Amino acid sequence: MNVYDSERMADILAPVGYEITEGPDDADLVILNTCHIREKAAEKVYSDLGRLRLIKDGREGTMLLAVAGCVAQAEGEEILSRAPYVDMIFGPQTYHRLPEMVARAHRQAGTVLDTDFPPESKFDHLPAPSAGGRTSAFLTIQEGCDKFCTFCVVPYTRGSEFSRPVAQVMDDARGLAVGGIREITLLGQNVNNYHGAAADGEWSLGRLAAELAGIEGIQRIRYTTSYPADVDEELIAAHRDVPELMPYLHLPVQSGSDKVLSAMNRRHSADDYRRLVDQLRAARPDLALSSDFIVGFPGETDRDFQDTMDLVAEIEFVGAYSFKYSPRPGTPAAAMGGQVDKTEKKNRLAALQDLLNAQQRAFNESCVGRTMAVLLDGPGRHPGQLLGRSPYMQAVHVDAPARMSGEVVDLKIETAHPNSLAAVLAADERVVA
Repeated sequence: MNVYDSERMADILAPVGYEITEGPDDADLVILNTCHIREKAAEKVYSDLGRLRLIKDGREGTMLLAVAGCVAQAEGEEILSRAPYVDMIFGPQTYHRLPEMVARAHRQAGTVLDTDFPPESKFDHLPAPSAGGRTSAFLTIQEGCDKFCTFCVVPYTRGSEFSRPVAQVMDDARGLAVGGIREITLLGQNVNNYHGAAADGEWSLGRLAAELAGIEGIQRIRYTTSYPADVDEELIAAHRDVPELMPYLHLPVQSGSDKVLSAMNRRHSADDYRRLVDQLRAARPDLALSSDFIVGFPGETDRDFQDTMDLVAEIEFVGAYSFKYSPRPGTPAAAMGGQVDKTEKKNRLAALQDLLNAQQRAFNESCVGRTMAVLLDGPGRHPGQLLGRSPYMQAVHVDAPARMSGEVVDLKIETAHPNSLAAVLAADERVVA
């Protein structure tokens, strides 16, 4: 979502004369668009600000320095205190006012601070997204979260759940398709709880995906991130009936222990998750899953961690984001007893990642010999090589003519690497190559 937001910031600044530079050294405006989900990400903001201050101080002309996103929303006053040289601080719901903020920063002394949740939706004030010569694009359809998991800052930094109207989403998608976009990834903090207003009532994510698949030029649809308890029958049916919906689903479970899931305020048990996976795989037998995991959550015992390992071994994931629990200020979990020792968290994470990496390698190796439809979206590392993404989000390298870039091409997988695949053009593709 931060990638999407950053692109939209560039779009909204373009009419007032700004364009992207290669780096900060020659920039008139530098925006750090930040994430507050983990302590490491938040602390990196301050180290980056220190580096950027040196560039700002060494410039003869004016250089504006801004902090945007969730760290700005959560720690605006802290940024003012620790980095008073920052010119603008604004949250993820107010960047549609960027041109006004830039003008104010040039006029006034001191920092422009805009972290209130505005009454209007930013999407009503943003220009249409541009394809920018790409073949795949992110498209935010939902923001915010009402779940209040005890480890998570999103409800406090992104606000309550909001679904964009169907007409707005469809218009954006049509414009992207006309610009050459072939794959759209629908975004939301809780994307599968999308309830977009339309003339004939509210649409679910399942119905939206089916309608987006009918747009000429759109060949692939993905969505992230999902909340297991909000996967409904219409979405499961879409995985069965909409071939444009890719057979890869990021479905965060966080833990395999019911005790830990309850402490996290997750609204599902481990068995609920297992049953949901069974339903999804029954609807789409070739479905592959990735997930999120937190190890060392307060109160997690060896038995609880083993429950997570058992779940992973049973489900078999093709990818994952896994982290040591990181206390976030203001969240209930930060004040819980039973905080797990750092060394123990490190050891548990290493064991979990060993298992997850082995599963990813095994899945990649199982792809050797298969023919896959791959969206080729740019040059590879070597001359004559193109790079693309498989339906399962694997990077795929192939020697192919440059004119195939931007197309979905059948490739035969020849070699599996830990994080990528190597392929050749399938027989019918070679005929026309």
